[in-house]
Amino acid sequence: MACELCNVAGGEVLWQDARCRVIRVADEHYPAFCRVVWHAHVAEMTDLEDQDRAHLMAVVWATERVLRDAMQPAKINLASFGNMVPHVHWHVIPRFADDRHFPQSVWGTPQRDGVAHAGPTSAALQAALMDILGCGTQAAPLR
Repeated sequence: MACELCNVAGGEVLWQDARCRVIRVADEHYPAFCRVVWHAHVAEMTDLEDQDRAHLMAVVWATERVLRDAMQPAKINLASFGNMVPHVHWHVIPRFADDRHFPQSVWGTPQRDGVAHAGPTSAALQAALMDILGCGTQAAPLR
């Protein structure tokens, strides 16, 4: 089975290093929706070595911090499913009481038309991620 997250970035790359990347997902209802994607094809968190797992979670937490500081959402949803793509990645989604699905998951039934809260610019997210995580390094190209 071809793995979408091994073959394409999966969105606009905001930050990356040799192990993982932070991408901005193109979602009209959630314009600040980000994912943290592990570069190597690994299906489960427990498949990662301890130091890699710690690194991945540090990037997830930094992404959450950047989005909280920039948007002051009611909640940040963190999710790692991999049901459709067996590849370790974390969804980092700012949530608001008036968004389309609140209080349900963004994958649930819409509760209302909702407000799509504009996210910060990609340049602002990149700068904030670099402030927390450092400049990163060039990752190996995707296949």
